Amino acid sequence: MRTLGRSGIQVSEFCLGAMMFGQWGNTDHDDCIRIIDRALDAGINFVDTADVYSAGESEEIVGKALANKRDDVVIATKFFAPMGEGPNMRGGSRRWILQEVENSLRRLGTDYIDLYQIHRPEDAADLDETLGALSDLVHVGKVRYLGHSTWPAERIVEAQWVSQRRNRERFVCEQPPYSIFMRGIEKAVLPTCRKYKIGVIPWSPLAGGLLTGRYRKDQPMPEDGRMARGFGSQHMNERAKQAHEQRLDIVEELIKVAEDAGVSLTHLAHAFVLEHPVVTSAIIGPRTMDQLDDGLAGADVRLDADTLDAIDAIVAPGADISGGDPWQPPGLAKENRRRQV
Repeated sequence: MRTLGRSGIQVSEFCLGAMMFGQWGNTDHDDCIRIIDRALDAGINFVDTADVYSAGESEEIVGKALANKRDDVVIATKFFAPMGEGPNMRGGSRRWILQEVENSLRRLGTDYIDLYQIHRPEDAADLDETLGALSDLVHVGKVRYLGHSTWPAERIVEAQWVSQRRNRERFVCEQPPYSIFMRGIEKAVLPTCRKYKIGVIPWSPLAGGLLTGRYRKDQPMPEDGRMARGFGSQHMNERAKQAHEQRLDIVEELIKVAEDAGVSLTHLAHAFVLEHPVVTSAIIGPRTMDQLDDGLAGADVRLDADTLDAIDAIVAPGADISGGDPWQPPGLAKENRRRQV
């Protein structure tokens, strides 16, 4: 167990990610519940989902699984992504937050959420507007702690300042993409989280499945793999194809590192993320029981200095070589990069 930021609550080193429960992945609710039960039996006490995962179906599955175990589990969910066609069914406005938290509570079958996270940075709503609504939810007991996901360092700092100056509840957790392939957060996000004592629960430590060893150079893509099911942009254009081939070349090098360390590539990837002293809990997102069991089998793996140095020699600290998050900051939108005529 590790302490989640300054909150004082104890969470397991693995957090069970529920993105693959429902129509996005495993549509068998009973099987998903069995996976959750197995994770809890193995000592995981932290489950992360989001309203947008399978359009709320993931939250419903988590709610069913935890109906009689609520007090033993730390439940995290998120808001922000569109949940309908209406222009106000998304974002960080007070109107939407107060509406959507009720929807998440209903789907989860609980009267409180342990960690409520804004899924991406919000530009349309003022940050004080968002924090004001979230603070009210804490004060009335519907939410225990606040978090954000995939926020840049400058936005994390701004939020801490707004909380201090406006007397709002503070964010205690960041959920960033982090893996051997996605190390950009080592430059500023992780040091910022350390400075403000913010817990870190990385998503996609397996880089969308690339670090499982299932995707190999000059071999056909697994038909049941995440990329074959539409997760990933490796074939969108020629540039994306070339980048994907580069990542597969690096996978071959990392497999050799894992063999020298006497572990599987999956276990190497999970252990790498957990080695960073600022990381609290790594999110593992299985679709099947076999995937969960494989992850759990490497729970005690630790990497020595030679292995970490070998990884650094292949992917430099602070480097991003994965496709990463399909979401991009609004500042990179064309209208924000061009002079307006």
